Amino acid sequence: MRSFTSREFRANQAQVFALADAGETIVIRRRGKQDYTLTPVDDDDFQMTPQLMADILKARRELAEGRTRHFETHEEMQAWLDSL
Repeated sequence: MRSFTSREFRANQAQVFALADAGETIVIRRRGKQDYTLTPVDDDDFQMTPQLMADILKARRELAEGRTRHFETHEEMQAWLDSL
């Protein structure tokens, strides 16, 4: 893992992108703010496949029909997940 400040990242973008392309985990730190991970993505990461679209439409129908689960607390959700 390599870590860069936002200033170092701006000054060395080509080098940092090359490291990420080579498989290195890159963390960009912002002073006193959120940190970020730089990750390469493929074209497939952004494609809406027919199966994904079908799953989304099914989920929307289930939501409209009230066939969803609702949890009041994290513990309730975790207990349900553990029961699967």
